[in-house]
Amino acid sequence: MQQKPTLSIADTEPDLELFAGPNSDLPGPPLVATAFGVTDQGRVRVSNQDQFAVATLTSSLWIEQSSFPQTRVQCGGTQGHLFIVADGLGGHAGGEQASKLAVEAVEAFLVQALGWLKQLQGQDAMLLEELKSALQRADAEVMGKAAARPELAAMGTTLTLACSIDDVLYIAHAGDSRCYLRRAKRLHQVTHDHTFVGELVSAGALDASAARTHDLRHLVTNVVGGGRDGVRTEVHKVRLKREDVILLCTDGLTEMLPLDCIDSILESQRDPDAAAKRLVVAANEAGGSDNITALVARFDVRPAPAPRGSS
Repeated sequence: MQQKPTLSIADTEPDLELFAGPNSDLPGPPLVATAFGVTDQGRVRVSNQDQFAVATLTSSLWIEQSSFPQTRVQCGGTQGHLFIVADGLGGHAGGEQASKLAVEAVEAFLVQALGWLKQLQGQDAMLLEELKSALQRADAEVMGKAAARPELAAMGTTLTLACSIDDVLYIAHAGDSRCYLRRAKRLHQVTHDHTFVGELVSAGALDASAARTHDLRHLVTNVVGGGRDGVRTEVHKVRLKREDVILLCTDGLTEMLPLDCIDSILESQRDPDAAAKRLVVAANEAGGSDNITALVARFDVRPAPAPRGSS
């Protein structure tokens, strides 16, 4: 990503229920995710400023002392999943450091808040506020490091994260990386692009097709860091269904590939590993003008435990 100046953007109101069905308030069966991410320098850039992370959230018990021998760390079942994509800006060293700092800051915040987040399940507005706090923590971390090194004063990063708990996906986002949901053979863009052109599209002043080639489409208006305090976080909640696919990606993918091509790859490549790799290869084949990151997650019903005594 080239260095992009930041402008102001109005706070985005949370969308608490996307793609809702008639019984969307009724919890579905617990879902587990199979996920895989790939990042690539591309064919033009001299470095890769993109970062991503895939994590499984679990409950755990640390045995500090016991009167009998036992495993020191006992892990419970899967509590959820975390997916993060970040696209740095501010020059080679600054962009790479900003995106790494932001991902690490979000991870650290969520590790500390995991028990609290689980208790907030069903209290969507409060949980989404916690995710906003995670991005604010990341913003403070990037701004603090930049203040200590004047040559990195403008460093910043996009950041898009998705956190699933059972059958609900919570999304927090700043910048022009994207989160997509693929359901019933249709690809939906969940997040909005925090760019000058994206704001024009949202206001109805510019057609979406014209936005793809607009000269100012890279002018980002809201990032983590970027030389200005106060990231404004867009948040969403999605009630997941079996066989839903989530794609988190940077603009190095979406600039190179039209949405019908992305959709076709997600349809033909059912395995997230194969899908993420194929998306990156296709973006490079189309020119690879920027760093490329694709993180694909597929959700399905948790397998039933085998009956006791079965082989």
